[in-house]
Amino acid sequence: MTPNPYTNGMADVKVRRVPDWVIEAFRSGATATGHSLEEELRLLLTQVGQQRRQEFLTDAEAFRQQLRTRYGRLSDSTAGIVEDREQRG
Repeated sequence: MTPNPYTNGMADVKVRRVPDWVIEAFRSGATATGHSLEEELRLLLTQVGQQRRQEFLTDAEAFRQQLRTRYGRLSDSTAGIVEDREQRG
């Protein structure tokens, strides 16, 4: 599993009221691949999380492209921010 660059740990999650047939479907899949039910669910959640993250990054890049098309490439404001901070103390 790919570590999350934003945290240094993993969360424990408890999901209640999952229908028995859903658990059985995942348990069967886990058995077929030689995984535990926990590992099968962890893999699924990780995969979905990575897909959503990639979709967000794709959408963000498309938005940045729209801004560049509309306004052109904006200058780097870092120097102005540093100067302002120094003036304020």
